[in-house]
Amino acid sequence: MSTSKTPQSPAAVSAAGLRKSYGDKTVLDGIDLRIPAGSVFALLGPNGAGKTTAVNILSTLITADAGELHVGGHDLATDPQAVRAAIGVTGQFSAVDGLITGEENMLLMADLHHLSRREGRRTAAELLERFDLTDAAKKPAATYSGGMKRRLDIAMTLVGSPRIIFLDEPTTGLDPRSRHTMWQVIRALVSDGVTVLLTTQYLEEADQLADRIAVLHDGVIAAEGTAEELKRLIPGGHIRLRFSDPSAYRSAARALREAVAGGTPVRPPGSAPADEALVLRIPSDGTPRELRSLLDWLDSAGIEADELTVHTPDLDDVFFALTGGTGTDQPSEEAGR
Repeated sequence: MSTSKTPQSPAAVSAAGLRKSYGDKTVLDGIDLRIPAGSVFALLGPNGAGKTTAVNILSTLITADAGELHVGGHDLATDPQAVRAAIGVTGQFSAVDGLITGEENMLLMADLHHLSRREGRRTAAELLERFDLTDAAKKPAATYSGGMKRRLDIAMTLVGSPRIIFLDEPTTGLDPRSRHTMWQVIRALVSDGVTVLLTTQYLEEADQLADRIAVLHDGVIAAEGTAEELKRLIPGGHIRLRFSDPSAYRSAARALREAVAGGTPVRPPGSAPADEALVLRIPSDGTPRELRSLLDWLDSAGIEADELTVHTPDLDDVFFALTGGTGTDQPSEEAGR
């Protein structure tokens, strides 16, 4: 009988035992990462967690103290030039020169990539159109909105056609509309087969974009998985049953209490506000199998609720549980450099 396994996607970025310290401050304490090609991987964590340091190392801007690191199939220690040729980097702070036009910024990048004048102009025009910047191309970049500058920043990153892109907090400071536009840009990149390593403090951003998420805290990976896998790590999920008829509510509460011995515990509302007075909450991980089992049980018991909703922990719950409630006012991870 065949026991062959589905082969793993090749890793665009891998790190084993990555370490970095500044003086006596350990910023990265032996982290392991594996990012499949053509996926979005999010590094989530508060300020000071080590996110930017990890990006700076993997993009060859600074050197690691230890670790086996490969980017685009190239060894970071022995072939950094090949790594640089394979990647694009958009940092926290825009690389856009505000004194020149958007088009001139693009042409400058084309020159840095040694494109011919004709090829540079063609590439600049295509990318400006792709990022909806053609109408503003002849205007000084200083006149651009924050969202336009970030789009121009990524367009400049794409001049060299990198297959791996590091985006270090690309939507920080953007309004919600501009942030959603950036999400569309990132999704379009991945649909073209580009691999994206994204660092962010926005939990919704990681939830929306990332195939896998690693929560970085105090220089170590506190947890890694898909958004759904991470949410299941945290207790607190429940199914909420709301009733408008007090007698139906009492019958349901009594039936559920009797079912506790059968493995269906109930958490009564206690001193709930008026709009929650006729609500029952049943601890649940929200899986379809468990929901189907509850619906079958309600049907067999003749219980009819007016409303049934499933509540599962979100990434906010995961983040605060794994980081001990750490906020964003931590000292910079570059402190001590």
